[in-house]
Parts: sequence; C-alpha cells; structure tokens
Amino acid sequence: MSASDDQLAARVRALADAVEASAGRGSAEAVDKARAVVGRAGERVAFSGSYTVIAFAGATGSGKSSLFNAVTGSELAAVAVRRPTTSKAMGVSWGTELPHQLLDWLDITRRHLLPSGPNEFSDLVLLDLPDHDSTEVGHRLTVDRLVELVDALIWVVDPQKYADAALHDGYLKPLAPYAEVMLVVLNQADRLPPAELDNCLTDLRRLLDAEGLRATPIMATSALRGTGVVELREALARTVANKQAMARRLAADVGVAAAALAEDLGSQPVPAVSRLAQQQVIRVLGEAAAVPVVVQGVRQAWRRRGSVATGWPFVTWVARLRPDPLRRLRLDLGPGDHSPTEVNRTSLPKATAVQRARVDQGLRELTDEAAGGLPRGWAERVRDASRNNELLLLDRLDAAIAGADLTVRRGTWWWALFGVLQWLLMAAVVAGAGWLLANPVLAATGLPQLPEVLWYGIPAGTLLLVGGVLGGVLLAVLGRALVEIGANAHARAARRSLEAAVAEVVAEEVIEPVQAELDRYRRAREAVRVALG
Repeated sequence: MSASDDQLAARVRALADAVEASAGRGSAEAVDKARAVVGRAGERVAFSGSYTVIAFAGATGSGKSSLFNAVTGSELAAVAVRRPTTSKAMGVSWGTELPHQLLDWLDITRRHLLPSGPNEFSDLVLLDLPDHDSTEVGHRLTVDRLVELVDALIWVVDPQKYADAALHDGYLKPLAPYAEVMLVVLNQADRLPPAELDNCLTDLRRLLDAEGLRATPIMATSALRGTGVVELREALARTVANKQAMARRLAADVGVAAAALAEDLGSQPVPAVSRLAQQQVIRVLGEAAAVPVVVQGVRQAWRRRGSVATGWPFVTWVARLRPDPLRRLRLDLGPGDHSPTEVNRTSLPKATAVQRARVDQGLRELTDEAAGGLPRGWAERVRDASRNNELLLLDRLDAAIAGADLTVRRGTWWWALFGVLQWLLMAAVVAGAGWLLANPVLAATGLPQLPEVLWYGIPAGTLLLVGGVLGGVLLAVLGRALVEIGANAHARAARRSLEAAVAEVVAEEVIEPVQAELDRYRRAREAVRVALG
C-alpha cells in the first residue's frame, strides 16, 4: 500500500469517526451522506481495487454510444438508429474473465467480455450509461446512481447542446470537486468547420473553468470518422495504468462529505463550562436540597449536645428534653438507629417552588453557556445532557447529604473535663445543703448536732452550697461560650462537607454529561479536519 493509499485510509477512518460522533447531533443529511461515503469506500476497495471503472455519460443525440463502440472496437452499444435512448447501463471488460463481483456491486446486468490477452485495457471496466436527459425517470435515476459509484466519468457532448443547462446545472457544477477524474469530449466534431470547432472548444473551456472544472481536460472526437478516438483510447489507457482514478474519486468523495460536516459543525471555538456557572448551580442545588437547614441543624445539635455535656446538671435535664435537630432530620444516625430493612434517607423539607425555579434557572444558564455558539443539534444534546437525570437529581442530593460527614457525633476532650467539674460542684452543693439542713433536723429529733466548721469565718456548709452554685453557673456560662464557638466552627465544616457532596453529585449528573457532549463535539471537529486532508 502506497503512502497516498495510507493517507486515504486514514481520511476514511477519520470520516467514520466524525459520522459516529455527529450521529443524532449534526445535520441528518450531511451525516447520512458521509456515512454512505464511508460504506461505499470500503465496499469499492473490497470488491476490486485493481480495476478502474470509467463511465461514458451524455445526452440524447450526443453520439455517446457510437463513440463507446468506436473506443471498444465493437457494436455492443445500441446506437440511435436502433433505439430512442440507451435504456440500461452496459459494462464491458477486456481479458479472460469478467469482474462479476464488481459488476454486481455496480448493479450492471448487461455485461460483456471482450476476449484478449494482457493489454492496456486489462484492468478497465467501461460503462455506457443511459442518456441523462431521458424522459424515462428510471434512466435518470440509473445515471445518478452510477455517477456516485464510478471511478471516472467521460461526458460526451455535441456541438448543439454542449452548453445545455440540464448537463451543467444538474451534473457538471455539482461535480466540480471531481474535476480531476472527469473528461469532457466534444463529439461530432466532423459537423463543424475547423474555425467553428475551435470557437466551440474555447467556449466549452470557458464554461467549465467558470464552473470550477479547470482540472477537467477536454478533447474533440468524431465517432463517425474516427477523429480523436485514438487519443481518447490513449487517455483511457493512461488512466488505467496510473491506478489513481479510484483513489482520487474516493478522496474527492471523502473531501465533499467532510466539507459538508465541517460546514455543519462550524468553526467557532469549542465552548466550556465556567467555574462561576458550576458554583452557581452547586449553590442553588444546595439550597434546594436543604443544605442551609442541615447547617443550622448541625449548629443547634452541637449547642444541645455541648450544653448537656458541660452545663449545670441542675438544668441540663431541660436540654435533654428537647429533640436532637439532626436526629429529627434523620441525619447523623448511628447503625442502631435504623431497622434492618429501612433505607437510610433524610427527613429534610422538600424543595419549594421558588427553589425549584432557581434550580431550573441555574441549569439553564449553565447549559446556555456550555452550548453557546454550537450548532442547533449539538446545543440541544448539551441541554438534554444536563437534564437527563433531573428527576433523580434531588434524590441523589438527598442521599449525598445523608452520607456526608457532619462531624458532630464526636465530642471534644474538654466536654468530659467540664462534666466532671460540674458533677464535683454539684456534689459540693448537695454536701453544703445537707450540712446546713442536718443540724436543724438533728435538733428537732433530739439527736446530737454536727460541730460547726468555719472556713474564713463562714460556715463550711454555706461555702460549699454557695461556692458550688456559683462555680457551676460560671462554669456553665464558660462552657456555653466555648460550645457556641465550636458550634459555629462545626457548622462551617459541615457546610464545606455538604457543598463537597453536592458538588460531587452535580459533577456526576450535570457537568460530566455536558462535558462529554463538548468533548464529542471536539472529537467530531478534529476528525473532520483529518478527513479534509
């Protein structure tokens, strides 16, 4: 395989990649045509890459079939005196065996073998097509079909209709990318004086150049007198010997299909999802998923638990009566807090209509930014990608919040210290109260009283009672201040943890699908660039 063949194969693969990436997103017409080119290229090479298929095409009365007979040295093509128009395409090949697989692929049922030894036409399949201006629709459809399949085309025109709009507008202009694999033959040259023939060829050249066919050669022939037939056979022989017609035709097919895809894809820079848009979506989704409620719950739970652990034991029972905010929301539950068959979900409030509207707006702004400048089909797929799991999004967020580490199940070492001190102070209060009440009770019962003990001139019982109460209250106040600091710190930590959980869900359910579409669009653009060569 030559370097040019390797390059063509790479371009075909790239076109196939572009088709795969653009499917369901790009223009259906451009994608379908490119897909057909990929399939046709593979089939053409597989059937018979060694043969060159050249077709004679022309209008009624141009002498196409007569010229075909003159070139092949046969009377196989029915000429005008025996039929109104060529009804079916006919194929001729030289050698000892017809390339039936190739002819089957071309759907040529009329096929003839011209027995010969090895010669300049040994690898040539020559087709005589129906007249492209036939009144029979089937004839024109056959021409249109085979024009897309053959390796090279010889357009036969006559001095009367060489500028016919049906030929130029219907075939030559659209086939400008295939200029290198076409030849235009002005037949019936014997009907014109030399000066008029030169003028006719000059005007034909001008028309072709204006239509983008500068690379398409022209020549004059006369099937009746044999003028130019030898030169035409030599041109055919050179094309066969060069072995490049098929590759050039396929390369042109790939280029045309890739150009259509490139036009559909556009040349604007590939958009990206900005960090600001992502943060906006994370924020509104966090609000809709009740992140502020959870943060406040963490703050209140830490206050409650810290107050119970460090507060004055005489009043902490009141705090114990209040429900734990996180447990009420079914958050921060221990393994034993669930039944064996219960799914661990929260009892967070559902998103309000306003919050849902903000979520919708945030997603819309993100996708509008990500789809900015993209062709319509691609932009729609980007928007769809961001909302594919929209119905499950809040459920995923609820599950993520339920699994977030809120860092409130663990206390701090000073809670235990304050707890011990509070109980010691409580014991002092009880001891002092008991000491003060003991003597009156003993006196009333006639029992001996306890000796009076003074500390700094104050009864010991009074010091224990008052000191215990004051110490417990002061310690509780200090503990409350420290608990408040801890509650705020843990609330901030919980917010970070929850926002990270929300960000992870947003990344998986929104950002990654959107980015996948943008990456696919980038791959399509790169594949088209390679296919264009």
